[in-house]
Amino acid sequence: MSDSATARADERESGRADGREDGREDGRADGRADELGRAGEGPDRSTRAAVRTLYGLTAGHRSSVAVACVLTLVGSALGLAQPLVAQRAVDAGGGGVPLVLLLVLAVLFVAEAVTGAVGRYVLERMGEGVVRQLRHGLVARLLRLEMREHDRHRTGDLISRVTVDTTLLREVVSQALVDLVTGSLVAAGAIALMLWLDALLLLLVAATVAVAALVVASLLKGIRAASERMQSSVGAIAADLERALGALAMVRVHRAEEREARRIGERVEAAYGAGVRTAKLASVMSPAVELAVQGSFLLVLVVGGLRVGGQAHSLGDLVAFLLYASYLVLPLSSVFRAVGLIQRGMGAYARVEQALTLPAEPAEPAEPVPVEPVASPLPGRAVTAPREEPVLALRDLTFGYDPARPVLRGVTLSVADRCQTALVGRSGAGKSTIFALVARFYEPDQGTLLFDGRPAAELTRSECRARIAVVDQNTHVVHGTLRDNITYAVPGATEAQVRRVVELARLEDVVRRLPGGLSGMLGERGATLSGGERQRVALARALLARPRLLLLDEPTSHLDTINETALARVMRDVARECALLVIAHRLSTVQHADRIVVLDDGRVSACGTHEELLAGSPVYRELAAGQMLRPAAGPPRAARTAR
Repeated sequence: MSDSATARADERESGRADGREDGREDGRADGRADELGRAGEGPDRSTRAAVRTLYGLTAGHRSSVAVACVLTLVGSALGLAQPLVAQRAVDAGGGGVPLVLLLVLAVLFVAEAVTGAVGRYVLERMGEGVVRQLRHGLVARLLRLEMREHDRHRTGDLISRVTVDTTLLREVVSQALVDLVTGSLVAAGAIALMLWLDALLLLLVAATVAVAALVVASLLKGIRAASERMQSSVGAIAADLERALGALAMVRVHRAEEREARRIGERVEAAYGAGVRTAKLASVMSPAVELAVQGSFLLVLVVGGLRVGGQAHSLGDLVAFLLYASYLVLPLSSVFRAVGLIQRGMGAYARVEQALTLPAEPAEPAEPVPVEPVASPLPGRAVTAPREEPVLALRDLTFGYDPARPVLRGVTLSVADRCQTALVGRSGAGKSTIFALVARFYEPDQGTLLFDGRPAAELTRSECRARIAVVDQNTHVVHGTLRDNITYAVPGATEAQVRRVVELARLEDVVRRLPGGLSGMLGERGATLSGGERQRVALARALLARPRLLLLDEPTSHLDTINETALARVMRDVARECALLVIAHRLSTVQHADRIVVLDDGRVSACGTHEELLAGSPVYRELAAGQMLRPAAGPPRAARTAR
């Protein structure tokens, strides 16, 4: 774990009681699954409510739904007409079956197949459209979630809602909803024709189907609860796997592969158990429907045969009725299957809906970064006189991840233009939290944050972030080329600007080493780079954005002595163009700062230069002694301490 991550963890632990320990998070996930599994709790869980919800998802696709329903109904009508033609053919069998009736049957059969295929295609396309819309909404929401929500939810579980849950919803929307409607209508049509042919036989069929309906109704709640548990377990699998793969080096060094496999295996077993229970209930439901239809078919065959023998009805009537009874199997089966699938889908939708309703930052247009010619040590920025107004000011700022336990307590400080300000303090003092507030990841509980003299509350988050750039100790390198990573904030940067920041960040050796140079691939999370190289890539990316304020989180932590000295020169050059706020532990960083702010237990305990603080601040002297810092004349030790 990086020092930056450690610092944030320390500060959050000191600021809130409900930490993010894996065991407690797992317990919450299991608790949520248990709650989902309790029948009768929460919102209306009836099939009618589920159908209304799913119908709402088809907004914008209603024309496709209508076309699919019409095509399905037309195909079903063609199928319903076939028994009547067969009845005529059987009754006319004594004198030979007319060729025209056989041709009509063939045409009806082919037409039914064609309309059914077209209708299914329209449905599948509509389902993909619904899922695409949901995924767009989920991705946009998750990328803008408030940081507090990212603290509360596991990344892998959120990702599974975009992938696994929406995939299940596609099946529900593209099949279950229309099958429920068309199956019900087709079944009603078949029943009406059966009533017209023989009311007594229909009564026998209705009695057996009613028994199946009771069985299905008794299984629906269990199917939905088991499905919801399975979806939650699948989300937990994704979260735990993302956790292990994201720290794979640590897992292997500590020989924890088997332990992590067992941990994830427990989630797999939970998903397996829920899936088996769902399959068990579904396996009971399908045979119940099939047995009911087959039983009714046998009853019709026996009773109808007796009635034909008694001359009450013709053989053609019995054949037609039997065909309708067999034809009734498909719509009834589709209706019962659709009901079960809808209940399963509602478990997935509940997770999707929860993600869509999580608090998020308001959507704001990104502030464009103008592309200008290189005119100074910091590309694209002409040298101008420093402003008198501080670039950044904190006025009596109070903040806590849990408001009842503040991390910052009345912090007041300012960062002047063209100056380097260093933040120092013990681990958990609040340094990383100040960075998070400056980046507007969180809002202060009390006090005021000002950019160029303007309260942050009067600016949008985009306007505030357009003024800053951040080089975090936990450097972020995305999969792609070196150029992609450097120009991430300024995709339209010129070749001269890119080359300039490569030189400033001393990345020339990386460019020479990578196959393809600036077009060389860096791999997942910059796996082909060292820690120091990743940090220099982040620095180049930040410099290219030409910020008014550059936030550096212990920039020398991953650098060797040569590159550390070079970075000190770069920071002096950058300080001529913009303000620097640095979380610093090393003397090499602190001694060159124009101003040092000492944080202690969430408060500013002292401000001044290195020499002034050594003379007047006990906290600073203790920090310096603990790091065995030497005077400026001697080379700094490469010691790293917890923040």
